[in-house]
Amino acid sequence: MSLFKPKFQFKKGLKTTRRSLLFMLGYGLVLSTTLSSCNQAEQTTQQPAPTTTAISNEQPKTDKVVRIVRSKQLSALAVLEKQGSLEKRLAPLGYKVEWHEFAAGPQQLEALNANGLDIASTAESPPIFSQAAGAPLVYLATTRPSGKSVSLIVPTNSPIKSIADLKGKKVAFQKASIGHYLLVRALESAGLKLSDVQSVFLPPPDANVAFSQGKVDAWFIWEPFVTRNAKNKVGRVLVDGGSLRDTGNFYSTSRQFYQANPEVIKIFLEELEKADLWTRDHPQEVAQLLAPVTQLDVPTLEIMHEKYDYGLLPITEQVINKQQEVADKWYSLGLIPKKVNVRDGFLTPEEYAKITPSDVIARSTNSPK
Repeated sequence: MSLFKPKFQFKKGLKTTRRSLLFMLGYGLVLSTTLSSCNQAEQTTQQPAPTTTAISNEQPKTDKVVRIVRSKQLSALAVLEKQGSLEKRLAPLGYKVEWHEFAAGPQQLEALNANGLDIASTAESPPIFSQAAGAPLVYLATTRPSGKSVSLIVPTNSPIKSIADLKGKKVAFQKASIGHYLLVRALESAGLKLSDVQSVFLPPPDANVAFSQGKVDAWFIWEPFVTRNAKNKVGRVLVDGGSLRDTGNFYSTSRQFYQANPEVIKIFLEELEKADLWTRDHPQEVAQLLAPVTQLDVPTLEIMHEKYDYGLLPITEQVINKQQEVADKWYSLGLIPKKVNVRDGFLTPEEYAKITPSDVIARSTNSPK
């Protein structure tokens, strides 16, 4: 800042008067004030403005969400949600867990492809139909078949006594589901084709209504729908999938979620495996835990527990080859628009080794329990 020069001077030898002394003191006070103000302004200009970080102790919100399908079956996935162990493992990493409910596998994979779900649990067929539609899904792990947990039911007083009696009848099932696949296998075992019955594509809630109202002659469905209908004397089991099913379920995700969250997937599979083994070894506790979920009483659930096989299985060449057989079957029936190479959805052995629990890797798929 430039200072102005005073216009007055005291001549040498001139006697200083009282008036001139007072004037000089007053001028000095004004000059001092001006210098002080100017110095403060320069300091203010030179100092940077305080940043938000410097004046705030709040941390940016980093919580991320993992959206997993909710199971309402007698399954380890349902147990995992109730036990809350996954939430505890993921919380330190900044993740929250949300459980989303869907009618069936195809609806899950539609949501997965539309970024409305992160981890799905389906039978073998929904992923194939999803791949046929161009979805970039990734198979994470598989399970034992648990074929007895899926059944073809007919009304209690139905005259239908065998699979052959289904010819020309209306059979309900969720399209592209395990019910769809097992119906094909059941019909073939009786020398029939899918075209020999009237297929009625209905999601489980709608099929349940149609079945109870006598609008369809049979329904291929999974638990707990089977046991509920049998318990209420609405339906009876014509055949279960015990001798028909040759595949397990799959846990799957999108390629994008897998690439961005391998550690989350690893933790999910570890906690799922723990829940699976606990579910296998504690039928009574599982029944008590899931009675509200399944809407069945504890004794019934304890009996139903025997219909399931527990424990994850690793992805092997045998699993991939079997899944390719299923894909080829759907293509041969004209139910998917193009031939699917299922291997596009599988990871390399090295990639599976990084996310699969070690005890699951060591488990052989050739020793069903």
